[in-house]
Amino acid sequence: MKDFKNKVAAITGAGSGIGRALALELSARGCHLALSDVNRAGLTETAQLVSESSSVKVTTQVVDVAKRQAVHTWAGKVAAEHGAVHLVFNNAGVALGSTIEGADYDDLEWIMNINFWGVVHGTKAFLPHLRAAGEGHIVNVSSVFGIIGVPSQGAYNATKFAVRGFTEALRQELDMDGGNISATSVHPGGIKTNIAQAARFADNMDGVLGGKSEAAGKAAFEKLFITTPGSAARTILKGVRRDARRVLIGPDAHAIDAMARLLPSQYQWLVGQGTKWAMR
Repeated sequence: MKDFKNKVAAITGAGSGIGRALALELSARGCHLALSDVNRAGLTETAQLVSESSSVKVTTQVVDVAKRQAVHTWAGKVAAEHGAVHLVFNNAGVALGSTIEGADYDDLEWIMNINFWGVVHGTKAFLPHLRAAGEGHIVNVSSVFGIIGVPSQGAYNATKFAVRGFTEALRQELDMDGGNISATSVHPGGIKTNIAQAARFADNMDGVLGGKSEAAGKAAFEKLFITTPGSAARTILKGVRRDARRVLIGPDAHAIDAMARLLPSQYQWLVGQGTKWAMR
């Protein structure tokens, strides 16, 4: 898909961060928008920002991507209101700081339902509408933590590795179809969003945080966020235009990907030591 003008894009997690930046970048290119988020206030603000800067059609819906029927209902509503859907950005996600041993099953199910099942729901709900439009692109946001494992991020790693595998298999199936629908797996590094502040932190992090408070731990992670959401959105759209299978965002993402390729086993020791240093 080389041109976004007069196309229709559905974006989850559009109330802030990369989702909001995608909405603004796409609207500047003449793309109509169907926006969703679980946060009504953030969603409304994004829609207002888009309306102030462009004249594209914008619809909004509060949607919990963990709920399958809610996502399917929204997809049908988007197709009815806009007449077609061409682009789907499964971007909504949450974070959880916890050791594997100490993680509650409720927290594990919570993050899996949003980060992984949310992507599955969005993909399966919208794919028939992309086929009906005759062309389309599905963008599923994984993470650099879908490339390497990291202490205290085992649950998040599990969801993002799952998104990566799911999307790579989807892309191959779409290639085999020989049609005009494609898929891309996106792996952001540290992006300046509120994901760390909004993350759940378990009470079992002493061994990782080195005695730091939860707030200090979140602040330490935020030091690693070096790329703006706007830059991330532009990189993603560039990847869609060149039909990339995988998009890495930020110099840290490229460095981590290279490390995982060059040191597929040894990187674990390096990351462990780096985590200790970051939590000083």
